[in-house]
Amino acid sequence: MTIADNRPAADPTPVDTRPISADSHVVEGPEVFDGLAERFGDDAPRVVRGDEGSDHIVVPNRANRSVNVGIMALAATRLDRASPGERRPGHKPDTGTIDDPEIKAYLTGGYAAMRPGLTDGARRGEDQDVDGVAAEVLYPGYFSMFGIPDVDLLVARMRNYNDWMAAQCESSDGRLIGLAALPVQDPEAAVAELDRIIDLGYRGAIVASNAPKGRNYSDAEYHPLWARASEAGIPISFHVGCISHTPEWLKQTRGRDPIAVYSGTAALIHDTLVDLMCRGVCRTFPELQFVVAEFNAGWLAHWLDRVDQGWRREFSKNPGGQPVEPVVDIWKRQFLATIEDDQPALRTRDLIGEDRLMWGSDYPHTDSTWPCSVDVLDEMFAGYPDETKAAITRDNVRRLYRLP
Repeated sequence: MTIADNRPAADPTPVDTRPISADSHVVEGPEVFDGLAERFGDDAPRVVRGDEGSDHIVVPNRANRSVNVGIMALAATRLDRASPGERRPGHKPDTGTIDDPEIKAYLTGGYAAMRPGLTDGARRGEDQDVDGVAAEVLYPGYFSMFGIPDVDLLVARMRNYNDWMAAQCESSDGRLIGLAALPVQDPEAAVAELDRIIDLGYRGAIVASNAPKGRNYSDAEYHPLWARASEAGIPISFHVGCISHTPEWLKQTRGRDPIAVYSGTAALIHDTLVDLMCRGVCRTFPELQFVVAEFNAGWLAHWLDRVDQGWRREFSKNPGGQPVEPVVDIWKRQFLATIEDDQPALRTRDLIGEDRLMWGSDYPHTDSTWPCSVDVLDEMFAGYPDETKAAITRDNVRRLYRLP
């Protein structure tokens, strides 16, 4: 035996210990809208160039839905500042103001002003390297997609998006994990698109955070969708702002103080969670995994306890109803939440499950921790075991999406 034979074999695939963002975003390029105007006329979204060079996603028949593409990418302006923005320890950077010249440049410069990685998957790794992250799970940037009222247009738009996202991920050298969008306004079309995106290699999907108007996700017409996702091991995500319609109760909040509305964002997912947990979906499909994205999680421990109490009170009045299962057990079995700089979530991790939390940078949106995510995480997890940090910033998302 030679000396070389006694040496331990080198690990050909050393583990990357950098964080993985479980919640980041794209800025949809103009090609996502290709062909829609020709098929659907002025009901279809398209990109329109403004006189000053800005780019807007516009629906001619819904003028109030115009979106400046720069709005979806403002965190990326932070490297352009002459001096770093203010940041509290353990928290994301301050947002800046609409008068900042760097922000104005994005709002008036359109795609041409943006960092290349925002619309080019092959270049996204440059932005990840600035932030010290290994990979990102990608959600849409144009949230209005989920509320398109013409169902045929909605299906076509989502197919365009899913094809574009698949190409972005393929060009990223494994550093992008895109989530496909499913058109739940047509449950049969949603199942068909789920089958299609599985063939494209997707590992997860996103649906509207609330069921279409007049429906519930516990309705029998959605069972084939949940069954197929469960069978294929495809987690289903609900992301803040990605709604099928604006509920009446939410319309009534428009006169409230906007700070109160922002601080109560988690209320936007409550109805959906109760529907899934208490009305039979989770009992019928116990292997199906759901992700609650960008609602954070510091509120969950108390809220789950209240849901449990409410369900037990209901059952005491109607013992013939859905049998009660401890709600926290359902959560720990089937739900995960993404957090950014949510320290209350860390303090309650024993109640909601350490393996049920995933960190996300939210890049390139205003709430992002970019470009100082590593510093934010070091400060957030100071005093916590290394295993806790590894689970929440890397291991849980890797396990959920079956990443190497």
